[in-house]
Amino acid sequence: MLYQFHELSRALMTPMTQWAEASSKMFANPISPLAHTPYAQRIAAGYELMFRLGKDYEKPQFEINSVTINGQDVAILESSVTDKAFCKLLHFKKDLPPKELSKLKQAKVLLVAPLSGHHSTLLRDTVRSLLPQHDVYVTDWIDARTVPLSEGPFHLDDYIAYVQEFIRQLGPDVHVIAVCQPTVPVLAAIALMATAKDPKLPKTMTMMGGPIDPRKSPTQVNNLATEKKFSWFENTVIYSVPGHFPGHGRKVYPGFLQHTGFVAMNPNHHAQSHWDFYQHLVQGDDESAEQHRKFYDEYNAVLDMPAEYYLETIKTVFQEFRLPMGTWEVAGKLVRPQDIKTVALFTVEGELDDISGPGQTQAAHDLCSGIPQKMKQDFVAPGCGHYGIFSGRRWREIICPKIGEFIKTHS
Repeated sequence: MLYQFHELSRALMTPMTQWAEASSKMFANPISPLAHTPYAQRIAAGYELMFRLGKDYEKPQFEINSVTINGQDVAILESSVTDKAFCKLLHFKKDLPPKELSKLKQAKVLLVAPLSGHHSTLLRDTVRSLLPQHDVYVTDWIDARTVPLSEGPFHLDDYIAYVQEFIRQLGPDVHVIAVCQPTVPVLAAIALMATAKDPKLPKTMTMMGGPIDPRKSPTQVNNLATEKKFSWFENTVIYSVPGHFPGHGRKVYPGFLQHTGFVAMNPNHHAQSHWDFYQHLVQGDDESAEQHRKFYDEYNAVLDMPAEYYLETIKTVFQEFRLPMGTWEVAGKLVRPQDIKTVALFTVEGELDDISGPGQTQAAHDLCSGIPQKMKQDFVAPGCGHYGIFSGRRWREIICPKIGEFIKTHS
């Protein structure tokens, strides 16, 4: 009933948030008489803060319309090249004649986005930075509450099968980059392909800030998974999608619960951020206020995860450590990272990562013992937190160039 109660409360709050939005505009718009009354700016700021705290956040858009290549602005055409029940494969194609496009000789990159609460647009900065030098494809995972029950369940094994299908579709000259959660299923997908001697193996795999071995430097996220019994997750965080959604009746880990968990990890930071936003509005600091809006438009937009996929991830990755323990079977086949011999490996971690602690991603090097040392590389970004390894200044100026050079070396 929690999901239904949440939807009811959102419906009841909608008139209030709409009123707050309208009131904010009335006290902020210079053509409104109310905007010239005493304390108008403070009142407008208060109403906008109320509106943003109460509104629903829809899935954002990538909004990557162009990229600069060799000093020239090139239009970007975003399109879906593969539509599956739980995921779309997006292509950010450069709008150039075929001859000019081929002259660029850009490496093909499959960017595997996390299916862990936020939409793939969380990797907007990642995509934008990769585009000048690479031909970029991105997995765009679909909100489970929009997937009808007739499409069947979605398991962790299905995630791996999707990744393998996309690699084969783009391969064999594709370079795979996995950010956070997908490092584990991506490594499993490539290991299974290597064991089967699949001719479409990728050239490289870059693992960024993921829980390949969560036993190393466990974080608050890891501790929650180990301290709680598996039955607690089954009975506490899994709910049925309400009737007014296309996926009604589907068991999910709801996005609103995940968002509550995100905020609970650092409530003081978020409270301070909203207070700063109010102060920026009062002071007329439009640039800082807009940065706040953009961040929380992304951060507050969450999706529902299929229950079976979520629960299997908890058990397989965070409770039984099947990948580093060598006990993980997918469709009856053992996952053997040691069978990977021709795929170059690059691991990236943040020194201050509080989601996937230092060492968790580096563990891939020991697991992938069949890869020659000259085809392995590791980088720990100093002073960098979890989001900083794929977004922001350090990502753009330090990490992305290193990944680009790694891909170029092994192309």
